[in-house]
Amino acid sequence: MSLYRSFLKPLLFLFDPEQVHHAVFGILRNGMRIPIVRPLVRSMYRVDDPGLKRTVAGLEFPNPVGLAAGFDKDARLYRELGDLGFGFVEIGTVTPRPQVGNPRPRLFRLPLDEALINRMGFNNAGATDAAERLRKRRPGLIIGGNIGKNKDTPNEQAVDDYLLCMEALYQVVDYFVVNVSSPNTPGLRALQEKEPLLAILRQLMKRCSDLANGGKARPVFLKIAPDLSTEQLDDIVAVVLEAGLAGVIASNTTLDRSGLKTASEQVEAIGAGGLSGRPLTRKSTAVIRHIAGRAQKRFAIIGVGGIHSPEEAQEKLDAGADLVQLYTGFIYEGPGLVKRILRSLVR
Repeated sequence: MSLYRSFLKPLLFLFDPEQVHHAVFGILRNGMRIPIVRPLVRSMYRVDDPGLKRTVAGLEFPNPVGLAAGFDKDARLYRELGDLGFGFVEIGTVTPRPQVGNPRPRLFRLPLDEALINRMGFNNAGATDAAERLRKRRPGLIIGGNIGKNKDTPNEQAVDDYLLCMEALYQVVDYFVVNVSSPNTPGLRALQEKEPLLAILRQLMKRCSDLANGGKARPVFLKIAPDLSTEQLDDIVAVVLEAGLAGVIASNTTLDRSGLKTASEQVEAIGAGGLSGRPLTRKSTAVIRHIAGRAQKRFAIIGVGGIHSPEEAQEKLDAGADLVQLYTGFIYEGPGLVKRILRSLVR
């Protein structure tokens, strides 16, 4: 068992999840400023092998394992996360205007299920703030920009928020992710329906092309929920193809609470929020497999949801994903998970 799982995780799990998140951010950021620490960490966790490189949506990824949106919302730690072995980091979800998100507590652990429930509510410092930080980035790490709408923006005006985020981030990210699938912004998932979604994506693709100014436009992905019906997933495939998107990210957190080991009373006491981690493993893989079957390689798929082992990463890739992302698995397994997945892929 790793040092993280045997010692660090039990210690961290004694404290409030959101407080731990910020504390770890501070430790990583400050620790990496010590001259000897950064090269030491890179030597411990990075796996640099030509066989891990992937070309997806026209982008050259150093390896296929990324960090999902939600961890580094404001682009404060992307460089350090790259040092921990990730081939790409997705910042956000960012909104045009800063917002504090939902009241605390809003992040909960379910250790028996190796899961999290969150209702963060797109807490972030705004797209312009993130863009300023990313202007200092160095080459070598792919950065995605996950964009959303402010809570108080009506759905009828949602496209304006997505456009503002795209304009703010265009010069500093490598790809975009349109987030219409978070369960923590009231009414947001209604935008996954075919007609409103297609209208938003068409405008975004046009603006993306305009911002490219004759060059190659940034790839745009759509992040979808795992709770969609088969018919809705088929609509998503049709929309992605019709709008000309680079691909989909499958999937976001789930509202489903079935089959949990945690006592139902405890789950009910936590209340609303999106569930992530091990309970999502099969559900997200099934979504990937269905979409891949319909897409027939006509667009890319990034698989995320319940990856806690190299075997589960491989399952996502075998189901049709071109790349994978971690979040909850990274919290439960520690940074060694990235290295174990990459070593397994090299073998």
